[in-house]
Amino acid sequence: MDLGLAGKRVLVTASTKGIGLAVAREFLKEGAKVFISSRREENVKRALEELSPLGEVRGTTADLRSKEDRERLVGEARKALGGVDVFVFNSGGPPAKAFEETTLEDWEEAYKLLLESAAHLTKLVLPEMVERGWGRVVYITSVAIKMPLEGLVLSNAVRVGIAGLMKTLVKEYAGKGITFNSVLPGYTLTERVKEVIKKKAEMEGKSYEEALRELSDAIPLKRLAEPEEVARAVVFLASEAASYVNGVSLQVDGGLVPTLF
Repeated sequence: MDLGLAGKRVLVTASTKGIGLAVAREFLKEGAKVFISSRREENVKRALEELSPLGEVRGTTADLRSKEDRERLVGEARKALGGVDVFVFNSGGPPAKAFEETTLEDWEEAYKLLLESAAHLTKLVLPEMVERGWGRVVYITSVAIKMPLEGLVLSNAVRVGIAGLMKTLVKEYAGKGITFNSVLPGYTLTERVKEVIKKKAEMEGKSYEEALRELSDAIPLKRLAEPEEVARAVVFLASEAASYVNGVSLQVDGGLVPTLF
C-alpha cells in the first residue's frame, strides 16, 4: 500500500528514544522528511547518526515545557524542512507517583509537559496547514485516557485533556483538510515503562522480573509492545490511506483495555 507520505514534512517531538524514535524511523522509511527533538543535545546527536542513513532528517534540542523552546522548535523545523505537513506530538511522561506523593509543582510540570505543550505546538503548526488545505496532527498519549493506570496519577489526570483538545479541533477545523487523531499505547518496551514497572515492583514488594511477568500476563497478547508496533499506527493515521479517519483515539495495547468504546 502506498501511504502517500513520500516528501511529506514531519515534525515529531520527543523523538530520540522509545516510541518517538521509532515513529521518526518509520516515517523516514516511507520517504518523508523528518525533524526530531529532545531536551538533551547528546540524544539528538545520537538519534541523527542512527536515522540519517534512512533519509532526510534534522533535529534540535527543545524542552517542551518551555514556551520559548516550543516556538524555536517549530521555527527551526519549518526552516529545515520548508514547512510542516504532519505534526506528531510525543512527550516524556511525568514521574510515576501515587496521589499522596505528588506536590503542586508536580502538577504544574505535568500540565506544561503534557497539555500546554500539545496545545501550543498545535497552535503554531496549524496556520500553514490551513493555508495549504492539508495536514495531519497525531497525538501520542496513553491508554490511561481510557483506563487509569496504577501509580501514574499525573499522567492519568492530565492526558485526558488531550482527548478533549483533539475532539474540539476536529469540529473547529472542519472542512480545512486537516485530520486530528490520537494513538494510545499500552505497555511498550521503553525506558519509561521499565521505570513504571520498577515503581510497581517496589510498591508491591516484588522483583522487577515478577512484576514484568504479571504485567505481561494481564495483556491478552501476553507480551508488551515493541515501539515499532505503535509507530506504524501513527504513520498510518498520518497517511493518505487514513484520509477519512478523523477524531479517533486508537488503542495500541494488545487488548489490555476492556472498554467497549
